[in-house]
Amino acid sequence: MKNSRRRFLTNASLGVVGATIGAYEPASAQSSAPPPPGAPSAFATSPPVGPEVSAVTFGEAQKLMQIELSHQQALEAAGSWREAMAPLYERRTGPKKLQLEAALAPATRWEPSQYAPKTRHGADRFVRSQIEARALPAADADIAFAPVTQLAHWIETRQLSSERLTQIYLKRLAQFDPKLRCVITPTPKLALEQAKRADAEIAAGKYRGPLHGIPWGAKDLLDTAGIATTYGAEPFKGRIPTADATVVRRLHAAGAVLVAKLSLGALALNDIWFGGQTMNPWLLEEGSSGSSAGPGAATAAGLVGFSVGSETGGSIVAPSMRCGVTGLRPTYGRVPRSGAMTLCWSLDKLGPMARSVEDTLLVLRAISGPDNLDVACVPSTLEYDSAVPITGLRVGYFPEWMKEATEVDRAAIDTLRKLGATPAEVSIPDWPYDSLNVILFAEAAAAFEELTLSGGLNQLKMQVPDAWPNIFRQSRFLSAVDLVQADRMRRKVAMEMARVFSEVDLLLVPSLRDEILVITNATGHPSLTLRAGFVEVAEARSDWAPDPAAPLPKFNPPRRVPHGVTLIGRLFDEGTIGRVGMALERELRVAAERPAGFG
Repeated sequence: MKNSRRRFLTNASLGVVGATIGAYEPASAQSSAPPPPGAPSAFATSPPVGPEVSAVTFGEAQKLMQIELSHQQALEAAGSWREAMAPLYERRTGPKKLQLEAALAPATRWEPSQYAPKTRHGADRFVRSQIEARALPAADADIAFAPVTQLAHWIETRQLSSERLTQIYLKRLAQFDPKLRCVITPTPKLALEQAKRADAEIAAGKYRGPLHGIPWGAKDLLDTAGIATTYGAEPFKGRIPTADATVVRRLHAAGAVLVAKLSLGALALNDIWFGGQTMNPWLLEEGSSGSSAGPGAATAAGLVGFSVGSETGGSIVAPSMRCGVTGLRPTYGRVPRSGAMTLCWSLDKLGPMARSVEDTLLVLRAISGPDNLDVACVPSTLEYDSAVPITGLRVGYFPEWMKEATEVDRAAIDTLRKLGATPAEVSIPDWPYDSLNVILFAEAAAAFEELTLSGGLNQLKMQVPDAWPNIFRQSRFLSAVDLVQADRMRRKVAMEMARVFSEVDLLLVPSLRDEILVITNATGHPSLTLRAGFVEVAEARSDWAPDPAAPLPKFNPPRRVPHGVTLIGRLFDEGTIGRVGMALERELRVAAERPAGFG
């Protein structure tokens, strides 16, 4: 039975005396008599549990926490640990162990909408571009590489059947996947059923819209009923869901045709999964980047019409940039994640990857909106009109970042100026933004706690210091206090970004600049990454920390590869970055070039 607070203070005083002579036994100092009526409970009076600890234990642990305790403070902390702090772990170590369902989200929610502009319109406004009346090409490869906007026109006008298009993509998936390792599970039976149904509906005049009959690929963390969803990780190779993820269900409803479950780095990290490394179609000596590795490679190689990826800290931006495709990372809270693997409740986002800007907006429109399951998903509107010029828009950029960027990045700023936008210098404080990654690591380790404690992580292919197995184990030692402080810092950063966006309409940034990746993933701002030109690389690039035992391939002469820039928009303002992205795409005229060797 717990002691009164007064009794606890008495016992604690005795404990301190005992600690000064190196022996503290609080249980023997506590009275077994019941507390008087009405006495409140006190901290540090639970029955002792857990392993014995000592001042030496705290002396070592303080190195992990980067704090410093005096010897006396360490003695006091150790003296009451088993009564004060060890019982807090009873949720996972005690006889009343509580299993937390994988879909259970934290009670505390990150809500970027509170930092969005207050003037919001009540309805969507979506005006597509005028489709050029092109004749259907004779070559299958020319059809395969067409953007969704063009494919949709051919299908709607019945120049092309969904079944034929699906057969083209299924053939290409089988032909090129051995080079790219971008497919985990092909879905030909489902795809052909959906394609035939689409053709029948269109023939009967029941056209569902621009995604009707379009084949697509899903990053293999989106649940598909009766079809394996593996997370790219060995422990989940046999996992077969019974229901579709909300995004999958919505794309089915739009008439899209699922042709494959595409690869991701194991548990959504980088580009290595249990089937190997997914490769970049433009440079087969390097990985495609991750973790939306399969969507990036398959889309770039013309193996799907479009794909859906996910991002927690760069997983749409990085493969889009490296593979030369367009990736749209929506505002956090726009697209429901129900039925998708959880890595971080307050950071995960699902978004489209395609071969043109407008393609991504067509997909975003189909998958947006609350589903009453994802507690973070909120109502939103999408305002996009491809015909509205970008004249007068204020495009923010960071001068110091642009000095260190490529000519492609700097040329994009000049192009926007030529198109009538107004470039404007912006700045943010020099804060330790990487400290926000405490949130990423703590939430990710919590999401995969059972896999960590059971030893299941040991099955993953990558067992290097910068892979999840080691990071999840390390994260058990992060400070709860520092997690709260990181969350407070997140609010401060969100307020700073709101200030920046009071000065400009959007930002143009180097795609993989670490600060902006960390900041905007934490604050939930949308981003659009699109090919803006080409650069030369003399060495293969990698998501992984350098390994002296396995140096990356070098190239002489250097290899030519696509390079993308990234537009960052205001919260829930994907329409503006889409409009600016379309203007850049039209003016730069580099989106249509294909990687060699893929037709």
